[in-house]
Amino acid sequence: MAGPGTFISVGRSLEQAVERVRRAEALGYDSVYVTHIAGRDSLTVLMAYAAATERIKLGTGVLPMYSRTPVATAQQAATIDEFSGGRMVLGIGVSHQVTVESWYGSRIEHPVAEMREYVTALRAMFEGREVPPGSRFPTQFRFMGLEPRAELPIYIAGLSPKMLRLAGEIADGVMLWLCNPEYIRRVVVPEVTAGRERADKGLDGFDIVAAVPAAVTDDRAGAFQTMRGDLITYWSLPFYRAMIVRSGFGAEIAAFDAGMQAGDLDKAEEGISEDFLEALTAIGTAEEVRAGVARYSDAGATSPCVGPVPKTDFAATLEAAAP
Repeated sequence: MAGPGTFISVGRSLEQAVERVRRAEALGYDSVYVTHIAGRDSLTVLMAYAAATERIKLGTGVLPMYSRTPVATAQQAATIDEFSGGRMVLGIGVSHQVTVESWYGSRIEHPVAEMREYVTALRAMFEGREVPPGSRFPTQFRFMGLEPRAELPIYIAGLSPKMLRLAGEIADGVMLWLCNPEYIRRVVVPEVTAGRERADKGLDGFDIVAAVPAAVTDDRAGAFQTMRGDLITYWSLPFYRAMIVRSGFGAEIAAFDAGMQAGDLDKAEEGISEDFLEALTAIGTAEEVRAGVARYSDAGATSPCVGPVPKTDFAATLEAAAP
């Protein structure tokens, strides 16, 4: 079953990241996820993590679906799953138009329909079935000489109600970023439940993975200010902006926009309010970190996953939040 996990991406040193994953496994964390940014390839990094560990689940959090065809994704995921002894979790996301266009030379046209087609193709490949006809990702691929794990978990990154319902309907889990506990309780759980009902399934066994920015520190204000700098990009992206407004922070988005339009970055950062950061993060003493993570569990996240706040001691945070 699911349980507390962590996000450990590479940063500057792959060697250090691998050591952190080893430590997370020793501390009893259930899973480790890798983000897919403008650095090392997330699936390749997972092979390094797999080679260094024995038990912890290994996942992408998340792989942009437009970065490779369903066939390429299925082959890489099945290879990691085989090598790791069945520990792979394949998290798939839409990403954002600016990334999809400028990195991958593609376009997001109908994100929910395209995600449905992509995941349906992956599921058919893993189960050894013929892939249904598709319009965006057509393929007739079938594995030869390898029988992948038919039940290899596929998670969908979701923010909007429609994508959350799709995750509930066709995926094994949903992956969340910038979704605070109240949003999980009020929007995520009901929408995922509606999707599960559409598929005649219950919530049992469905994994709700929530990234929790966490830090053991006595400089809470400094950690919040660091978070503000890191969040500017996300507050500028349409999918996240819509979710933040649905979370009840529309006034903060307006203040952020006023700063950006005036060319005043400091004013824009002030729009990312302390209330927003308090709701989102688990920052402070070890006890406050554990309480912050517990808020996510209480809201319905089955896998609250701590992630680092830059310029803080993530090793101490891993120790504090360990299950």
